[in-house]
Amino acid sequence: MFKQAREMQSRLGDVQESLKNTAVTGESGAGLVKVTLNGRFEALRVEIDPLAAAEDRAVQEDLVAAAFNDAVRRVEAMQKEKMSDLAQGLGLPPGFDLPGNILR
Repeated sequence: MFKQAREMQSRLGDVQESLKNTAVTGESGAGLVKVTLNGRFEALRVEIDPLAAAEDRAVQEDLVAAAFNDAVRRVEAMQKEKMSDLAQGLGLPPGFDLPGNILR
């Protein structure tokens, strides 16, 4: 049991490092605004197309918020996939849910 716990801890560390080094881009306005986050939800880059810059401030703010939300959903999906792979690799039953926020 302790051996399996150490193995899980080691693999979790590998997954966390992998997520830290993975970039995920969310976008809005058909690509006018792009937000890139790493797998730990840290912002890496925000890109605003000049066409979006011509919009009024409220539209710009909505586009940035929507791009961030899209990026967050994509990171969450990536984390879920990695955790599923980790659980499978440890021989845990399908659908076994590891504790939330374990990858942050």
